[in-house]
Amino acid sequence: MADLFAEDPVQQAPDLAAEDAPLADRLRPRALDEVIGQEHLTGPEGAIGRMVAAGRLSSMILWGPPGTGKTSIARLLADSVGMRYEAVSAVFSGVADLKKAFAAAEKAREAGQKTLLFVDEIHRFNRAQQDGFLPFVERGTVTLVGATTENPSFELNAALLSRAQVLILHRLDAEALGNLLDRAEELEGPLPLTPEARDALIASADGDGRFLLNQAETLYAAKIERPLGPAELGQFLQRRVAVYDKDREGHYNLISALHKAVRGSDPQAALYYMARMLVAGEEPLFVARRLVRMAVEDIGLADPQALPQCLAAKEAYQFLGSPEGELALVQACLYLATAPKSNAAYKAQKAAWKSARDTGSLMPPMNIVNAPTKLMKDVGYGEGYTYDHDAEDGFSGDNYWPEGMQEQTYYKPVERGFERKVRERIDYWNRLRRERGD
Repeated sequence: MADLFAEDPVQQAPDLAAEDAPLADRLRPRALDEVIGQEHLTGPEGAIGRMVAAGRLSSMILWGPPGTGKTSIARLLADSVGMRYEAVSAVFSGVADLKKAFAAAEKAREAGQKTLLFVDEIHRFNRAQQDGFLPFVERGTVTLVGATTENPSFELNAALLSRAQVLILHRLDAEALGNLLDRAEELEGPLPLTPEARDALIASADGDGRFLLNQAETLYAAKIERPLGPAELGQFLQRRVAVYDKDREGHYNLISALHKAVRGSDPQAALYYMARMLVAGEEPLFVARRLVRMAVEDIGLADPQALPQCLAAKEAYQFLGSPEGELALVQACLYLATAPKSNAAYKAQKAAWKSARDTGSLMPPMNIVNAPTKLMKDVGYGEGYTYDHDAEDGFSGDNYWPEGMQEQTYYKPVERGFERKVRERIDYWNRLRRERGD
């Protein structure tokens, strides 16, 4: 199977990289204890560490950001327990390639050799292709190790997930990235950077070890004579684009964080998450729509101006365009985050909708239904209706509920913001209704 994916770097990469190989390949760990930043998995108490100690692997999905060691861990796992290593990439392979891989694994099994099948970017296989793994995993033909940057809950079949353990790799922190640069400098010599620029280089990697080493290699190749400061480094290296897939998990994580920061009345955090989305290329009108939803879900009548503020921000953005119009979205975001909060209208809607479904088509009381024809008047439609404006205090206190249905309380204003006033009004009308009903 060695020639199946001749162009696939995962399949082709040797254990010991040649001197002219990329720096990231030359620094690949040669044992699990050399993997940086994933000690919660590879350490003695981690899931992988325990499996290796027992000498038995179960199928697993390695889920984590790019450049965190998924491929290295899979290769080292096979070495650690003496398994045959087979690698395919969902980017390059199809059903025919998988059949060849499974056939080779079956043949190796007959010879007494177990196979670890590493599937890179496993989420790129469609549902039918993912189902194709199941019989081979169940029979023990292969131990599947899949790698994905996407949330397995969304991208992988439930049947496949039930047969594999999902292990989460952490984004590399500053200390782990610093250790990677230390290894690079042991191999290539000191980087031409001031300490401040070195810190900036680490920050620019955004947790991606491969990206960091590629940037370091660019610096080495340039043969820079004197150390660069942070500003010079920024001019020399292209700025890293924020990792953000607008139709995938990052999109939902950030909008969720923005919504919850607004709900939690933290304008600073709310502004940060909005910036994350917009800087990464999110459609501003999507953000505007979500702000409108926050206004009606989490603020409501506690501040009736919240909704007009958001609609005005949307109009301002459409009028000004980017980037000037984004300031209007910022203003709306800050308004919402600092407004008094109430989900009373949201809860009232859910309760009222449930009542409407439960009660079906109950007839309203006859006194409040319309009587546009003489026949309808003759049979009692509208009879006994009290025109509220003619009543004392502009309030009749009539019963508006269908016969056979108890009066319900869906909307319960909170003691915050404008809803405090609304609550006072409702309490006043309820008192009058009780008095006039006695």
